Amino acid sequence: MPEPLDTALAQVRDLLLAPDLRRAVAAGRQRGAAPSMGRAEVRPVAVKGGTRLQIVTDDGSRPYTRNVAYGAEAARAVDALLTEPFGNWHVQTTALTMQVRVTKKGDAQVHRSAADGHLVADGPAPGHDRVKQWLLDPGDPLFTVLGGTAAKRRQVDAFLRALAATLPGDPQHLPSPLHVVDLGCGNAYLTFAAYRYLRDRGIKARVVGVDVRADQRARNADIARRLGCADEVTFVAGSIDDAVVDPTPELVLALHACDTATDQALARAVRWGARWVLAAPCCHHDIAAQLKRGSAPEAYGEMTRHAILRERFADVLTDTLRASLLRQHGYRVDVVEFTDSAHTPRNLLLRARHTGQRGDPADYDALTTAWGVTPALALMIAPATTAAPPAAGDPTAENPRADQTPATS
Repeated sequence: MPEPLDTALAQVRDLLLAPDLRRAVAAGRQRGAAPSMGRAEVRPVAVKGGTRLQIVTDDGSRPYTRNVAYGAEAARAVDALLTEPFGNWHVQTTALTMQVRVTKKGDAQVHRSAADGHLVADGPAPGHDRVKQWLLDPGDPLFTVLGGTAAKRRQVDAFLRALAATLPGDPQHLPSPLHVVDLGCGNAYLTFAAYRYLRDRGIKARVVGVDVRADQRARNADIARRLGCADEVTFVAGSIDDAVVDPTPELVLALHACDTATDQALARAVRWGARWVLAAPCCHHDIAAQLKRGSAPEAYGEMTRHAILRERFADVLTDTLRASLLRQHGYRVDVVEFTDSAHTPRNLLLRARHTGQRGDPADYDALTTAWGVTPALALMIAPATTAAPPAAGDPTAENPRADQTPATS
């Protein structure tokens, strides 16, 4: 059964930009129109600078080849290609083959088959939803420069999805430039990826990476120069508590800062009055040690008797108390899973947006009293006596997208 042409071409677009594309060919002409080229072929290629999307077009006299970087450049090139009135598209990925023929009436006759050759029913291709739609493609030359494992790239991409679900949908509702800090940035995977993602969305951003090691600062600064973004992405050597970051950031990121370093990042964000905070905690030793030294409430002794259960419960209790403290300081907080546990067991994300509305400390007080613990974060930030409301006219106070759960990878 014919499908709307724009729907079929939207699926073709997704497949052309997917990381598992093998080859695609466009040819022929639609009724009453002719493309500016006789044929086009699209496929990924490995070049010295990393993976590129190669587009070969032929106007009848000679072929023309260009390799475009994944991301905004590839998207623009594919969109331009899809505006050409080709009569047929044949797209192959590792998961499926999709063939589109444009009918005389301007509809799309679509045939889909799985990689094993079995026919796929009409409609969106099963497995299409399983095709990874990266916000920052793993083949991006950025990762050629940075290195990193496939799991780390998936973590970064999932973190970016959470960021996308947090910020206002319209970039015009963001400060310009948007000042971002990545606390405990390490090798700066997230630092550079966040900058690239924001830039590709048309958001002017200034990103600062903070790490305690001076050699990391020098390495990361050199990478920024090599990538041509040294004016927008800078690095500071210093502790999360004391590093000089100027001007004050509106967005604070922290990916897997170990143990109480996550508390330091959250406390610094609160002191800055950051509008948005995204923190993926790493190990949780502080509360676990306090539980081991103390005694559990009546009827809960079995939860802390065994070390492995005590440690897992400490993870939950630590992040529960962190979220509660942030609410007391005027933040709306969501605690979500931001990536699959197959990629990292540390897949929880604290996602906070400043609203100025303080939470009730009663439940927090009851938990800390019952378990006899004092969270590190409580020692790092002053008691919440006041909470400044969002700036006048701040659209993020009514940002509906901030309530969405981010897609997982």
